[in-house]
Amino acid sequence: MTYWICVTCGTQFAESTQPPDGCPICLDQRQYVGHNGQQWTTLAAMAEQNFHSEVQEHEPGLLGIGTQPTFAIGQRALLVRTPQGNILWDCVSYIDQPTIKEIERLGGITAIAISHPHFYSSMVQWAGHFDARIYLHAADQQWVMRPDPRIVFWSGETLSLLDEQVTLIRLGGHFAGGTVLYWPSGAQGQGALLTGDIIQVVADHNWVSFMYSYPNLIPLPASEVARIRDAIAPYHYTHLYGGWFDRLVSAHADEVVQRSADRYISALAGDLKKVISAR
Repeated sequence: MTYWICVTCGTQFAESTQPPDGCPICLDQRQYVGHNGQQWTTLAAMAEQNFHSEVQEHEPGLLGIGTQPTFAIGQRALLVRTPQGNILWDCVSYIDQPTIKEIERLGGITAIAISHPHFYSSMVQWAGHFDARIYLHAADQQWVMRPDPRIVFWSGETLSLLDEQVTLIRLGGHFAGGTVLYWPSGAQGQGALLTGDIIQVVADHNWVSFMYSYPNLIPLPASEVARIRDAIAPYHYTHLYGGWFDRLVSAHADEVVQRSADRYISALAGDLKKVISAR
């Protein structure tokens, strides 16, 4: 029996003797099946191929954990360190003993929270090693490919964790349960928002964007972007961290999100003058 991992999206599936017939996450219009068809791997096979973890400090109390060479979507997870324990935000497929030892040295993982199904990856494997609960929004429950008692499905619009050290905020958009993490102590007390690609940092880090599907370039409707903009407006944060090492907004991030949403809505309305004049 094997825990198979989809090579395209990095999701680990429930134990089986043979690989699944297909990956529902990749068959969905927000993702894709690679040109070579559905392919599978395992953690043991990745170890034999010399995959390893890359750890970088983004700022005090915030570490990025990625995989080298790049695997699947190529995202990195974030370890948020708080006085009440560490929380792993988003997840990656690969985990090995050196990574486990380093995280244990830093205090382990008390809880795991994930923005959306494309980053579920090997979340149950990680939770098992650190005896951590996994917090997922109930609206995305159908996309869990490896069920486990450690998974907690929460509902509503917000959920505070670790004695309110962080708050999960459901924004939807990319997925119905699309979630971001608000860390008010981040950025030296000025606040940080961790978004995966629910809010996507684009090539110009002075802007962000919002999509139903990134690989297939399917936009969200203006009404949905406006709802996301308004839902996050009450929160103050100067830093915003997307789902990859190089995707971050390092100043006035809350203002960046608001004006980016306005620009997006203007573009969908065909008002190119506003788009061109946006600052």
